[in-house]
Amino acid sequence: MGAGPDSLLPEGAQTVIDQLAAIPGSRLVAAGIVLLVGYYLSGVVVKLVGRPVARRFRRPSVTRTVLRSIRTGVFVLAVLIALAVAGLRMGDIVISVTVFSAVLGLILAPIIGSIISGLFVLADRPYEIGDLIELTDVGRRGFVEDITLRYTKVFTLENTFLVLPNSSIRERDVINYSAEDERTRLSLPMVVTYESDLDRAREIMESAARETPEVIDGGPEIRIGSARYPAEPTCYIDEFGDHGIGLSLRFWVKTPYYLPRVRSKVQSRVWDAMEAADVEIAYPHAHLMFDETSGRLGVDLDEADDVAGVE
Repeated sequence: MGAGPDSLLPEGAQTVIDQLAAIPGSRLVAAGIVLLVGYYLSGVVVKLVGRPVARRFRRPSVTRTVLRSIRTGVFVLAVLIALAVAGLRMGDIVISVTVFSAVLGLILAPIIGSIISGLFVLADRPYEIGDLIELTDVGRRGFVEDITLRYTKVFTLENTFLVLPNSSIRERDVINYSAEDERTRLSLPMVVTYESDLDRAREIMESAARETPEVIDGGPEIRIGSARYPAEPTCYIDEFGDHGIGLSLRFWVKTPYYLPRVRSKVQSRVWDAMEAADVEIAYPHAHLMFDETSGRLGVDLDEADDVAGVE
């Protein structure tokens, strides 16, 4: 077979291939070698361009996507060369790729939709690799382990993996605890009795949060958009309720990774300090009052004994 106008290889290389083609099965062996070399070279190329790509994009998710695309492109080129080595002409390859792409497009339409959604996820940047996120519809929290064009992999706090198609990610509410500023504000409601020392109760709650190492105990005001919030723990009076005075302790946690643990520590300190200071935490209860306006109930003792089975 001579070098034709549709050959993928230079004339000299094609001549060498024609000479080796006389050996039975040599073309398939050569094609296999080309694939192996292409797979190896794809990894080498990724290593060579990895650092420049990472410096250029500065986002792990985009960097991984670009490097995966480069590796896939190098390997696809190796596949085309292997097909040429195996004896397929350029026209045959184009027809095969066209037919295969059409069939693949019909069968894998959902995956293609996920890939398109993955491009939007990378462009919109709702989260990044390493961020702590929460899926509000299922109440699961975890760290983003990987973002591809098809799916997002989340490593949950329960030591499990969630693999979420990017198409579904775009349709649900996602809370990102690690976006730009990791500081997270928590609120702790508490109700104390009307007989308690209100100022002392507020002081106890603020001190309990301030003495917890994971809580920001002071400093410049924290800016969220155009709003400003005090950095130190602050206890507010919410309401004068039916069973007591409602208080709300608001405090900022340095990192969002152990919110339940920090909240539990603060509550334990509040409980111990209020018990020592004789500040009573209110709970719902009812008092039954009977007076002259409550009415009278007449009871026949003999009839009552018969009903009770007393002789």
